[in-house]
Amino acid sequence: MKIKIIRIIIPTLLLLNGCQKSTETFLPYYESQSVINYDTGFYINADNNDFYGKNLAIVKNENNVGGDNTLTSKAVLSVDTITNEIVYADHVYDRLYPASLTKLATALVVLKNAELTDSVTISYNASHITEPGAKLCGWKEGDVVTMDVLLHSLLIYSGNDAALAIAEHVGGSEAAFAEMMNDEVRKVGATESNFINPHGLHDENHYTTAYDLYLIFNELIKYDTFRSIIELKEYTATYRTQDGIDQTKSFQTTNQYLTGTVDIPLNIQVLGGKTGTTSKAGNCLILLSKNQEDHDCISVILNAEDSSSLYSQMSHLLLKENVE
Repeated sequence: MKIKIIRIIIPTLLLLNGCQKSTETFLPYYESQSVINYDTGFYINADNNDFYGKNLAIVKNENNVGGDNTLTSKAVLSVDTITNEIVYADHVYDRLYPASLTKLATALVVLKNAELTDSVTISYNASHITEPGAKLCGWKEGDVVTMDVLLHSLLIYSGNDAALAIAEHVGGSEAAFAEMMNDEVRKVGATESNFINPHGLHDENHYTTAYDLYLIFNELIKYDTFRSIIELKEYTATYRTQDGIDQTKSFQTTNQYLTGTVDIPLNIQVLGGKTGTTSKAGNCLILLSKNQEDHDCISVILNAEDSSSLYSQMSHLLLKENVE
């Protein structure tokens, strides 16, 4: 069945505040998207949940206003994936920089288009990322690493060199892989995202929304491979150097709930997630958790002012999963 998404865009002048608001305002998904089924010729209205079905949550404007003074980040979203109820939503359709949450889209392309048994030879480009603060696994040009190791290193340690190595192997080039990223995320409804690279290092034209990240993450958790990776506290990677010598590297998760650096709120189980930080994106985090009713929940915080604020806000948000 062929489906085409038609997007209706209404430009509006706004007062800009950093990267919180785009220069255009878009109708929310439930109002702005119609779908053409080319097999029947009928339009399907997403507002009636015909497009999304009963498997996704939809945030309407009246529910996208926040209201909790503790949650001060630029975008916040929490969804119960069992009931599809919105636990909390604030500015979830605003275009923001995602930092390393970008790697979720990279992982989606891998799981849909690559073989985890593939051997990948690290290129000069992947071994020479020089942006200050970029998190690197330390692969050297000529090292041979399996796609499975690269995917683990991408999601657990957030290695930017792992992301670029993946992109070049799967897409042939970084630009071609970015096109694959955008194609794959739009298939799950994430139409307000534009990915320029596989790692999330800053680019003004590289952006997403909290709601799009929910859609992407919700698709990823259907894969057992993904879920098993994001729950790991640490990982030992085995690879072969350019000299043909087998080596290992150990990586610890960037998720402070899993490392024990931050206490998990009472009656909440953190199953895993992904972090992201750049100077322009601020501190970002997406989590998969279980509430006291044993429901899986997806929670997203974008552009917190620092790491401490990010985790204190996330803990506050997670507690809402039990009381609302």
